[in-house]
Amino acid sequence: MVIIIGFRVTGRGAGRKAIMDSHSPGLLRTRQRTGLAALSAVVFSLASLGSMAASASAAPVPPASPPVLLPLDEATMRAAVTTARTELLVPGTVVSLTTPDGLWVWGDGVTTWKGDQPISAEDHLRIGSVTKTFTATAILQLVQEGQLSLDDPVATYRPDVPNGANITIRDLLAMRSGLYNYTENLYLNDQMDTNPTRDWAPEELLSISFAQPPTSAPDERFEYSNTNYILLGLIAEQLDNKDLSEVFEDRFFDPLGMTGTLLPARDDSGIPAPHPQGYMFGTNVSTINGARLPDDQLAQAEAGVLLPNNYTDTNPSWAWAAGSAISTISDLSRWVEAMANGELLDADLQKDRLENLLPTSDAPDAALYGLGIAKLGPLYGHTGELPGFNTFAASDPVNDVTLVVWTNLAPTPRGTDPAVAIARTLLGLVYAPAG
Repeated sequence: MVIIIGFRVTGRGAGRKAIMDSHSPGLLRTRQRTGLAALSAVVFSLASLGSMAASASAAPVPPASPPVLLPLDEATMRAAVTTARTELLVPGTVVSLTTPDGLWVWGDGVTTWKGDQPISAEDHLRIGSVTKTFTATAILQLVQEGQLSLDDPVATYRPDVPNGANITIRDLLAMRSGLYNYTENLYLNDQMDTNPTRDWAPEELLSISFAQPPTSAPDERFEYSNTNYILLGLIAEQLDNKDLSEVFEDRFFDPLGMTGTLLPARDDSGIPAPHPQGYMFGTNVSTINGARLPDDQLAQAEAGVLLPNNYTDTNPSWAWAAGSAISTISDLSRWVEAMANGELLDADLQKDRLENLLPTSDAPDAALYGLGIAKLGPLYGHTGELPGFNTFAASDPVNDVTLVVWTNLAPTPRGTDPAVAIARTLLGLVYAPAG
């Protein structure tokens, strides 16, 4: 059972109602992704939002008319979250939903596998590739300040990059560099399983990537590669003359009051208290070519016989600027609103960011990705996944809708992204279907 414990006016909008639920028990993948969930799997069409996404695989279809918001029923939303979480075998999830009607924040489930400690809206978690939005925005602010250009070749800053004279900063931001994605490397995945507290230096990660030839020519096609964002993090440090953690703090976390958000030190495998445990079925190596469990293991997991592994304290330095940040539900909500509403960039650069997104494939319904941001139906944002944690964070600046969902299981035994599936379900209750 979820108990409403009160109402308050938030600082995020005059007169906005906030409904805070009690923490009752009823309540960047390692490999190719470290986050954006194969992109085509996370972009929502308004026609598909209402369906429960066990596979989270609906393709985007541009709406024929502006989206229409539905009247919200809190009991229905809570029930939908509980049903989705239970079906997906997720121990716990926290949701923050902002609409013109108010702010709803509630937790559902527990912090540990089959435990009894209720999940909390105050919990910290690993946010995976949502980190990329910090890195990208720092680079864009440096562009705004005249310290670099989106058209600069990456070789200007890193002469050792393969084909770097032909890869631009924009290519890195938009995942169009053609550089090999180091998180596909078997050795790295094996180390994640056998030496989980290992401290990875950014240069080590780049050496893994640069040892392989580029997979495509620059700007030839979209290819999700965490290598792009390791390079961008190093460039941000170089131009700002400070550690990336300080870049983020000075540019974003302190000005926006994001007191629960940080980029941890490379040797720090911990998460600030309070925090849940994060779980994954299988290992990084066993799921390197696909997160879905084999049929026999899937049956065991769904029968409660096969248990997930605990990946809470795996050192996230392997993801660094591409995915190692830690945050809270309220901080992420504040962040994606600021990012979508144009608080962080000037008008021209914000327009470039939100309007010049490119397809991720040649398919007519392909997902769109741009300068460190994705278009998720009518919302702009990003997803993030590390072993054990999945996050969806996006905001619709036109309709004043912001949704953040996180879970402490990732991926599910069926290989899907649970926060994305829960977000799809909730957005189906927020937006009227197109047509």
